[in-house]
Amino acid sequence: MTGLYLLAGIRTEITSVYPDVHRLCADYRTQGTPELYIRTTRTEISAERQRTEASQHAGDGYLETLAVYRRLAEKMIAFRTILIHSSAIGTNGTAYLFAAKSGTGKSTHTRLWREMLGDAAVMLNDDKPLVTVNAGGAIVHGTPWDGKHRLSAPISLPLGGICFLEQGMGNRITPLTAREAFPMLAAQTYRPADPAGTAGTLLLLEQLAGSVPLYRMQCNVTPEAAAISYGTMTKGQRI
Repeated sequence: MTGLYLLAGIRTEITSVYPDVHRLCADYRTQGTPELYIRTTRTEISAERQRTEASQHAGDGYLETLAVYRRLAEKMIAFRTILIHSSAIGTNGTAYLFAAKSGTGKSTHTRLWREMLGDAAVMLNDDKPLVTVNAGGAIVHGTPWDGKHRLSAPISLPLGGICFLEQGMGNRITPLTAREAFPMLAAQTYRPADPAGTAGTLLLLEQLAGSVPLYRMQCNVTPEAAAISYGTMTKGQRI
């Protein structure tokens, strides 16, 4: 089964064993000449089943969607594009990323933004957006691999900032230097196993950290937390 999709601005031809990935990517269908080719095998599907305990009872079709995204993330490095585990929200033509350890509340934080902003907010991807690093900035892309809440949109927006969330009793956001943020950013970015892919990813992360505003925020799960992060990040303060 083969389909052509526009993913992170790249026309990507996906050839699969099962139809699940084509249903998943239906909103991203496109036409033209492929720039990137993804083909999965039953061996890769089996490998996905072995990666996590949660996958043991998943169907092969679902596991293949994971294998496709893994292969896509590895090949996208050649297009200066990386996968960052984060919740990406857009407003007023700009995207913002919230990254954190699992269970910290990044999806909850972007939900608070949506409740605060209403129709002025759009979710690009609630779990694993793709980010293209350009000279002097970055572009965030929606993808259909969007987490358990299934929140995403087939759009791309310039990146206005990245915030690393930590749980706290109060709400306090502070700018970070590129050096301070780099380890946290690297921890939330997919890195291929091969040395060349890892080296390319780290180079892109270094460029990304030096080109966009970066923040750390200790916050609680309240509307005040969203108001504070919104007020600071949309001003684009950097150090």
